[in-house]
Amino acid sequence: MMLGRSFFNLYFFIISTFIVFSWALDEVWNSYLEQDVESYTGYKTMLVALGDYVKKHPMDEWEEIVQKAGERYELPLKLMTLDEVKSVDHTNHHQLINNNTHIYYDDSMVVLDYLVDGTEFVITLGPADMPTRPRVKATYRVIILASFGVIIFIWLWPMSRDLELLKKATKDFGQGNFDATAPAAKSTMIAPMISSFNMMAMRIKRLIGAHKELTSAVSHELRTPLARTKFALQMLENVKDVEKRNKYQQQITNDVRELEELINEMLLYASFDNDKPQLNIVGTDITELIEAQVASHDQFANAINFVNESPKLNALCDSHFIDRALNNYISNAIKYGNGEVRITLSTKDGMCTICVEDGGEGVSDEFKSVIFDAFSRGDQSRNRETGGFGLGLAIVARIMEWHKGFASISDSELGGAAFKLTWPIKGN
Repeated sequence: MMLGRSFFNLYFFIISTFIVFSWALDEVWNSYLEQDVESYTGYKTMLVALGDYVKKHPMDEWEEIVQKAGERYELPLKLMTLDEVKSVDHTNHHQLINNNTHIYYDDSMVVLDYLVDGTEFVITLGPADMPTRPRVKATYRVIILASFGVIIFIWLWPMSRDLELLKKATKDFGQGNFDATAPAAKSTMIAPMISSFNMMAMRIKRLIGAHKELTSAVSHELRTPLARTKFALQMLENVKDVEKRNKYQQQITNDVRELEELINEMLLYASFDNDKPQLNIVGTDITELIEAQVASHDQFANAINFVNESPKLNALCDSHFIDRALNNYISNAIKYGNGEVRITLSTKDGMCTICVEDGGEGVSDEFKSVIFDAFSRGDQSRNRETGGFGLGLAIVARIMEWHKGFASISDSELGGAAFKLTWPIKGN
């Protein structure tokens, strides 16, 4: 119902504009013609020339000359006296006067009376068709306006439909239905608007989901160290043994450090999730980047095996963030890999892939689908006892998203997990 009302209001407004414009054009034209006798008739110059011509001949030849001029130019010309002209009824005509020329006209015909200077004779032309712009007949005007109307209808209907569907999707989204999206546009003019709305809706939905997830996870993560700290403080009030007091004090210190680490990681994740930083995408020697990471982790691992299948690979990326993502993978591999870590650099179909494998216990199939979500942790070896809050891999996933690539996990031949960073070599 709203679609019909909105569309037809716009449609009739445009058609009314055409009609008013047509009427105004005719009024302006008529006003212009009435102010300019010369452009209005086009006959005046001929009558003046004919009057000058007959004056050079005897008066008894004037009537014959005027008659022959009418036959020659196929115009209704005749010679009349002033008394005869005054007897003609022009009550149904409009009158214009220009020097010794009188012009009488109606909608389609014109009559001109030219007084020969210094005489009582008048050369009359008419009634004759208008020699200037013909008046467009009403039927032609209706046909033209109807054609415009059909064209405008065909043009506006898809636009009106798309706008109404976009309005409905916007209303649903505003009322809390964050799954609401506008359907594909049929009008090319509205398509960019609908595309922008759907992108915005997806972004807002993700942010709201992340906010809810973050709020829920934070409340859960804070509860445990706060409860331990509260218990240790209560015990300190009654414990007099120095060794036990030191034990509880150390526990409080550890819990405070854990809370600080949690807050720092949450702030980092929030900054990554809410806003995309200005990336410095340049050609980067990926082999050199990996070798630097391997060197920095040598002190923490027995041996990191680097398998380079694409030496001298130069790929477009922000080296700072790719380095950060790789560092997270290597740190996790060292932590969970039982001392066995392998890094493989390869390319396929224009994509660069860095795979970090470990020889640990691996990741369960159920957990693989959510491992890159914030605050996700496995229930076996990869848990809080080994450190971390489940934000590191979520940050890695966001970094790869910025690079138009993706982060993924699979099983490794070493027995543990294989984490991969994949993105276009030439950017996107």
